[in-house]
Amino acid sequence: MQKIILFTKEGLGIRSTARVLKISVTTLLKRIVSIAQDIIQPPILQGKSYEVDEMRTFEGKKTRLRWIVYALNRETRQVVSFNVGRCTNKTLKRVIKSLELANVRMIYTDKLKNYSSLITKKLHNTYRHSNNHIERHNLSVRTHLKRLNRQTIYFSRSLVVLMAVLKIYFGS
Repeated sequence: MQKIILFTKEGLGIRSTARVLKISVTTLLKRIVSIAQDIIQPPILQGKSYEVDEMRTFEGKKTRLRWIVYALNRETRQVVSFNVGRCTNKTLKRVIKSLELANVRMIYTDKLKNYSSLITKKLHNTYRHSNNHIERHNLSVRTHLKRLNRQTIYFSRSLVVLMAVLKIYFGS
């Protein structure tokens, strides 16, 4: 199990990991999903500031565009909430609602227009360079997980596996 976590976080693909561990791809996918179910997300702390951003990816084929939306604690740099879904406000709202319920001090985002309708003005901040930490984290995620690289031929066939891989990457 530890090797699967390590290989996933280091960006080894599903087939490569299965080949190195000498197990079938199906077995590996089942183990990845079961590992992800056991990972507990860190709590969203009250009175702290968070950065929220989104990344694009695909599910199954290039025409199924998906957003990965996640919140990062500005102090600890931990991902505290994430959601994967279609490119709609509903996908963004799930992460933002979890932050608002925790009475956070401030939510920093980029200037995507969708955020202004979802976050109250007193909590929302879009100043220049206000979300540098999460943008740097996006680069690290894209570097480690091939399926999230821009203009890549790799992508997840299943939303369940994509969510599991992200939970392993963000959570452990």
